[in-house]
Amino acid sequence: MPYRNINELPSNVKDNLPEHAQEIYKEAFNNAWDQYADPEERRGDASREEVAHRVAWSAVKNKYEKNEKGDWVKK
Repeated sequence: MPYRNINELPSNVKDNLPEHAQEIYKEAFNNAWDQYADPEERRGDASREEVAHRVAWSAVKNKYEKNEKGDWVKK
């Protein structure tokens, strides 16, 4: 299910990521949700939602990383 705004994101995203990273997550998730609607587009037996979450985390990790305190910061 696509997210309309960052307030709808899962708590593990909202409680850990800065606002900009949450926006990246939301947009990447929504794009992947559309892109991987067809099961043939996914690897293995991963669900559409599982794939979308993986893509979203990957997008966040392209721009953000955890610092020594465990906080997400821009690279």
